Amino acid sequence: MEDQMVKVVGERFCVPYTMELVVKRKLQSFSKSLYEAFDATGNFLLQVDGGVWKFQKKRVMKDPSGLPVATLREKQALSWKHQWMIHQGESSERNHFLCTVQKSNALRIKNNLDVFLGNRYKDHGRDFHVTGSFSSLSFKVIRANTVIAE
Repeated sequence: MEDQMVKVVGERFCVPYTMELVVKRKLQSFSKSLYEAFDATGNFLLQVDGGVWKFQKKRVMKDPSGLPVATLREKQALSWKHQWMIHQGESSERNHFLCTVQKSNALRIKNNLDVFLGNRYKDHGRDFHVTGSFSSLSFKVIRANTVIAE
């Protein structure tokens, strides 16, 4: 496989070197959390917000200036698959669709996720596999059999 960058959201989020991210969770209320991502030197990079107790779960990822980068919507709120549809910006339009993310195995407690780029969900296997732990906020992103992010 060629060693080339995959631009899922946009080129401004790609770097040709390893980058450590620090994710901090802020509890805004009983039902709402805010996640903020920083680089190793403390520069604010991204923010993800959204309520937990809504029937249709939705999260909005924003850049440091507050502009929406991507919107994550749960496909079916009451599903074993826990499938999310990701769109560019705050759009839900078909032409702004980026990818689908779902749990690899709905019955497992460990968070393993499969990522399918574009509308290729049913056409072929996953494009990326994410494994990790939300409690330790430690994850690996795997493409084919190669770890591309950790």
